[in-house]
Order: sequence, then structure tokens, then C-alpha cells
Amino acid sequence: MIEKVKLALLSMQRNSWEQGVAAQAFLELGDTPLVILMAKEALVRQGEDGRLALVGHDEGVNDPAANGEAVLVAGQVTGNPAFKAGADRMLDYLLKRALRTDKGILYHITSRPQVWVDSLYMMPPFLAVAGHPEEAVKQIEGMRALLWDPKARLFSHIWDEGTKTFARRDFWGVGNGWAAAGMTRVIRTLPERMADDKVRLIRYVKDLIDGCLAHQRQDGLFHNVIDRPETFVETNLAQMLAYTIYRGIQGGWLSPDYRVAAERMRSAAHQKVDEYGLVQGVCGAPEFDHPGTAPEGQAFFLLMEASAI
Repeated sequence: MIEKVKLALLSMQRNSWEQGVAAQAFLELGDTPLVILMAKEALVRQGEDGRLALVGHDEGVNDPAANGEAVLVAGQVTGNPAFKAGADRMLDYLLKRALRTDKGILYHITSRPQVWVDSLYMMPPFLAVAGHPEEAVKQIEGMRALLWDPKARLFSHIWDEGTKTFARRDFWGVGNGWAAAGMTRVIRTLPERMADDKVRLIRYVKDLIDGCLAHQRQDGLFHNVIDRPETFVETNLAQMLAYTIYRGIQGGWLSPDYRVAAERMRSAAHQKVDEYGLVQGVCGAPEFDHPGTAPEGQAFFLLMEASAI
């Protein structure tokens, strides 16, 4: 099943973040040759400003950074300095040139002053592995301050800094999955000197997992907007949370009791894989407003499987 899902993913057209999360999946599966190939293409499509894997008119500020870790690993494996140079250009864009709030929190897109929950996956993990873990934590804290709802224990989707209001207050399922998985990736890369930060991030992830699980359906899946059962049933959040739980248990910071919930979600996701290896019922590309298929849904199936091994 993994090979079928992988082949289906490789057949799909991919935007910058989709290329990045696919490369991350291959990295965690241990498929180094594919990581190198994905990283090469991210460099081929690197913009003059340093953003990686650009296709068409890409407004992403943080999405291109999802490719950063794979590019760094490719450089370490091959010894080719072009990879390190490409990663450094991406890092320079994030640290010095990307648009941000007056508190230094990066916007998600170039056209509007908005902070999106998606960014929690795309950018902080790269900052952490690229030698800037303090900046990674700063970005997480800043995004969480704007988007986290402590009563619901869930993240809203989009904050507009220009109007000081939510452009989308909904607790989007996949957005909360991005947050859970992104913070998990940062937790495992923080240096020992940041032990207090690690404890705090662990608490954030636990709270988010519990907030999501309060709305889990009997079939193990979730609604597209987590607390709104009139929205469609969606597959990818289950995969993202299963990945988060498995990595948390393996890291020793999440109770093994959560494994039962992860296994339910993993089983539900397996039932959504069709004869071609397409994971059905995820937020469908390219608009993500309907159940369908998407590269990120394929990639998180693979990430889930890599973490469950």
C-alpha cells in the first residue's frame, strides 16, 4: 500500500508546500534517493528572492520553506554545495526579507497581511534544523497568540493583521493538523539548552490533540471544520494526528494511552486508499473546499506509515 500511495503522489502536480511535504515524507521513510531528487527540483524552481520550489504565481511566504530540510539533507548526503547555498537563500528570505507583523511574525502570503495556521508546519521546522531554533519557537508563539482558542483548544485558520480580525475563524481540520505535526517536528529538533521551550511546546501539542479528539467521529475521522458536523467528513486530519501521536509516543513525551486513538485514525485512513493508491476524502486540491485527493493527503499517509513502523 505504501508503494501505491507513493506512486500516486509522484504522479501529482505539486505546488511549493506540496513538494516540501512530499519530500519530508520520503525523508522519514528513509528513501534518500527520492529526497535528493525532490530537493533538486526545489532548487531548479527557486526564485530570485530565495523561495524554493515555486510554480506559477506563488504568493507563499512560508510554504516554500517546507522544502528546506530536504534540501539541507540532500546537501549533507551528496556533498554538493548547491544544496547548502539554496537552503541558505531560503533561510535569508525568512529571516531578513519576508513580510511580517510589527512583532516579527511572518505573514503567510505576499499579497495580504495575514497569519495562517498552515505556517506552523511550513516554516518553524526548517528554522529549527537550519540552526535558528529560538526563531522557530518565536514564530510558533506568535502564531499561537493570534490563532489559538483556549476554550475550544483548537486553532482558527486565518488572522488578518490589517483589520485586526479573523479572515477565517473556523477551526479547519487540516489547519489544526498542520499545527500539530509542525510543532511535533520542532519538538524533536530543539537543543538541550531549550528544555523549557520543549516542555511548553509539548503542552501545546497535547492540548491540541485533546481538543481535536473531543470531536472525533465514530469512524475515526473528523469533519472538515472540526466542530461543525454539517461540513464534509475529511480524511487527512486523522492521518496528521496519527503521525503526531506516534512521534510523540516514540519521543517519550506523549502517553502510550493515545495509541488507541492513533490506531483508529490509521485504520480509517487505510480504508480510504483506492485501487490506484489515492487517499480519498482528503481536502481536495486545488481549492481544498471539498472531499477529494491531494498531494498533502498522500504525503501524510506516508508520514503516518513511517511513524507507525
